[in-house]
Amino acid sequence: MKSVNIRKMTQLAIFIAIELLLYITQIGYIPLPLVNATIMHLPVIVGAILLGPMAGGILGFVFGFTSMLRATFFPTLTSFAFSPFVQAGAQSGSLASLVISFVPRILVGVAAAYSYRGLCRLLHGGRHPETTAAAVAGVVGSLTNTLLVMGGIWLFFGRQYAEAMDVAFEALYITIGTAVVVNGIPEAIVAALLSAVIVRALLSAERRRKRVR
Repeated sequence: MKSVNIRKMTQLAIFIAIELLLYITQIGYIPLPLVNATIMHLPVIVGAILLGPMAGGILGFVFGFTSMLRATFFPTLTSFAFSPFVQAGAQSGSLASLVISFVPRILVGVAAAYSYRGLCRLLHGGRHPETTAAAVAGVVGSLTNTLLVMGGIWLFFGRQYAEAMDVAFEALYITIGTAVVVNGIPEAIVAALLSAVIVRALLSAERRRKRVR
């Protein structure tokens, strides 16, 4: 049991290291006009699938922390929504910025882990249940990030965000919807494909390791 816990802690540390590497190299964030596209959610989703909801929540916290750091040290017009330490013209962040940075990202891991576990039980006995469940968990985790982040921006910073984007507040739903479609859907598709491929490869490797033992 102790060796299993050490192994899981080691795996968790590896996923955290991958997140930090994606942040440091800036590969994890892709600047776009409305909001950053990201692949930072991928290690969160895969880690949550393999290690469970608690590990997924921890990985999501790290994701949120890197999001806040990026907004603070590499600010854009809308970075105030992700960091309380940013002021962009008349717009400034607040404690609500921490909610947007952290809560959706923590829930990415939790939602991915539970959706994967639930689907594995539901599809048990079918063909490649783990691969299918991983793909769906990738979509769930990715959309959790997109919808909760954009929803949080609407809820906490709607008027400030509209002013920063130079659109009327009444038309902000179009801007938010565009971001969900343009960023969120491609991110979800990529997350589904990569989660399925990576999880299947890692689980196969784990099974081979156990057979060798």
